[in-house]
Amino acid sequence: MNPVVGLDIAKGESQGQAFFDKGRPFGTSFTVLHTREGLEAFHSFLKLIEEQTDQQPMIILESTGHYHLPVTRFLEDNNYLFVVVNPMLSYQAKKASSLRKVKTDAVDAYALCELFYKEDFEQHKTRGVQLLNLRNLTRQHDAITGLYIQIKLQFQAILDQVFPEFRGVFGDLHSAVSLRTLLAFPTSDAVLKAGKTNIAEKIARLCIRRSESWAMTKAEALLAAAERNPFRKAPFHSHLISLEMYVSMLLHYREHLTALEKQMNALANELEEFQIIQSIPGIGEKIAATIISEIGEIDRFNHPKKLVAFAGVDPSVHISGKFTATINRITKRGSSRLRHTLFLAVLCSLRRSGSKKMKAFYERKIAEGKPHKVAMIACVNKLLHWIFALLNRKETFVDLA
Repeated sequence: MNPVVGLDIAKGESQGQAFFDKGRPFGTSFTVLHTREGLEAFHSFLKLIEEQTDQQPMIILESTGHYHLPVTRFLEDNNYLFVVVNPMLSYQAKKASSLRKVKTDAVDAYALCELFYKEDFEQHKTRGVQLLNLRNLTRQHDAITGLYIQIKLQFQAILDQVFPEFRGVFGDLHSAVSLRTLLAFPTSDAVLKAGKTNIAEKIARLCIRRSESWAMTKAEALLAAAERNPFRKAPFHSHLISLEMYVSMLLHYREHLTALEKQMNALANELEEFQIIQSIPGIGEKIAATIISEIGEIDRFNHPKKLVAFAGVDPSVHISGKFTATINRITKRGSSRLRHTLFLAVLCSLRRSGSKKMKAFYERKIAEGKPHKVAMIACVNKLLHWIFALLNRKETFVDLA
């Protein structure tokens, strides 16, 4: 016998169906609550199947973001083997199982069991805690960076309506010194009333690393900006409230991003793969940390083409009858975060201080008549082959002399 249990995962609960063997369903569908009591009841059910078949059942489920984590953690703790299926694969299997248009959790669980007997799946490999922690941190960093950029745009829109000439006073409008100075003197009127001495003292306290003459220069620049500014006071008091709110949010986001970057670097520096990937010219700490955290253990892939498919940069194939497509776009079915990071890595590698090998490969593709985007995808593919080889051999990258 070859028992299997299919689980259609949802938020807080799953719908299950058991098979003793191919074509031999066991009982009807059942519900598994994602609570301690619900998972213990599921454990008893799995023991019952094991007693009746003399074999521990395999569990098959879809990857569903974070909803399946309570179940997979329970299975790992109790030493059960399980398969996590790509949702696109299971969706196609469900569509092909019947001509009728039926969508229920019970039907989905049943279809997962049937899919298990049709395909040759590899059991899920538990990833290392360090890499999972690093992946969580890099994803959190990306999420907060996205929010930070949105707040920047909203902040700039309000600034244009209150103190547009403030731009250019400091080299970086969004630096901590610039934002805190604006928080202290949000309007032209506030700047002109404070005077050069008070402003210089405030800036000197905010940036103790710089000289007093630098603070005085910035105070003079701020006074000149206040004189040029079209508004002496904010047209609406609500704009001042919004400006203060956005400045406070930007300062908080900067602190959070700095803290995340420190934690990411500390964790990544403990990993041998981090130093290996950084040996490729053009790849820095942030990009290297994201790449290794998204790829995970390299032994999950036994061929570089599988790593390419995981990143979703493998070409699609469309052949029907006598028709063969000549334009084959990439599948984009893998990790979008890994794909985006690899594209950035190639851009950095093509810079003047980047990889000579990558530049030569890119120029060769352009000379063959490939468009820029096609050549870039070819470079991403090449980079993945390099990463696969370097991580497997535990060697650093050697560029052209």
